[in-house]
Amino acid sequence: MRYLVLGIGNIMFADEGVGVHFVKLMQKNYTFHHPSASLEFMDGGTLAFQLSYILADYDRLIIVDCLEADDANIGDVFFFPYSAMPKKVSWSGSAHEIEMLQTLQFMELNGDLPQTQILAVIPKRIEPMSFKLSNELLKAIPLMQKTLLEYLSKEGFSYEKISDFSIQELAEISYKNP
Repeated sequence: MRYLVLGIGNIMFADEGVGVHFVKLMQKNYTFHHPSASLEFMDGGTLAFQLSYILADYDRLIIVDCLEADDANIGDVFFFPYSAMPKKVSWSGSAHEIEMLQTLQFMELNGDLPQTQILAVIPKRIEPMSFKLSNELLKAIPLMQKTLLEYLSKEGFSYEKISDFSIQELAEISYKNP
């Protein structure tokens, strides 16, 4: 069984890059072990559709991104299966090339979509380019970490914390450290 945690977002627009920053945070701060499954982390940037042939090779996919939802506040965290996406949720991704939602729909039509979970947070929209994440998003990161770690534990993964980078530290050097 092959698992992929895919971070989506544009790192040049603060909270919009949360998926990419979060994936790097988990990759740098934890090691994961499973008796028979593999786990990979990937920075998907804003590629979306161009990733479809890569995503099709995995059995389980966890996408980390930002989204919009009716009656939600900046920093609210959502975790749900793609197959049961709540009606109040819409993918935001204003700086994405082709929206991730359309990519998943295309893959589903072709029969190539792995079992997919979405881990997302409501971003604060910041117009000028910035690598500084909003305070609301920073407060949401511990819940996002807990949510992913609990999900992976239920899937049979054990983990060990090996470092203590903050997501803001990683965001500030993200353009230097792909």
